[in-house]
Amino acid sequence: MNPEDQKELTEDHDDKQVAAEIMARRFIPAGITAVPWEGFNFVGREIRITEATDSYGAVVWSSALVLCYFLETNAKQYNMVDKNVIEIGAGTGLVSIVASLLGARVTATDLPELLGNLQYNLSRNTKMKCKHLPQVKELSWGVALDENFPRSSNNFDYLLAADVVYAHPFLEELLITFDHLCKETTIILWAMKFRLEKENKFVDRFKELFDLEEISNFPSLSIKLYKAMKKNRRSA
Repeated sequence: MNPEDQKELTEDHDDKQVAAEIMARRFIPAGITAVPWEGFNFVGREIRITEATDSYGAVVWSSALVLCYFLETNAKQYNMVDKNVIEIGAGTGLVSIVASLLGARVTATDLPELLGNLQYNLSRNTKMKCKHLPQVKELSWGVALDENFPRSSNNFDYLLAADVVYAHPFLEELLITFDHLCKETTIILWAMKFRLEKENKFVDRFKELFDLEEISNFPSLSIKLYKAMKKNRRSA
């Protein structure tokens, strides 16, 4: 076997091994419970998430697990302690919970109809367990950004996003929202599952405004993890 084929086999094995480890962080309760929930193990904690199957935003997608795993296993390089963090499209809140358990000051955002379940999951899994209790705030992409998130008060060290491009008609508004919430020093950590050509087109548009770096790739899950910062940023 030539070296290139050997390398490809090794990378494929490593991908599947790590992907299996990530997906193993999810578990289903052994017995029937009054309120259906799924369990996840991150940051040495058992996290219980209540989902709702009637909405894309109220289900835990694989990209969220990839991002949570990355935050946990790269906690030294991407230190969350006392950092101001915003998650867009927070959904059930798993990523925001993990960031909170890692010590961040988190603002979890999503559409108004998802905030009740989001708040429930955040409270259930962070109360008396975190240095900073996460906050929940409504965010409809591209809507009333100056009013609800004035640029003068946006001071986010990190912006987190998992699977925010899926089956969504407001991708231009999503791009505007990314741009509005980020300072020149804000680091975006963004996990995305590639399903349709729409994802590739959005990445191309995104690269017009942001420097984009692929930091993890899981072909077996069709998920990529990116780090991004605004273009033409001044040196800190």
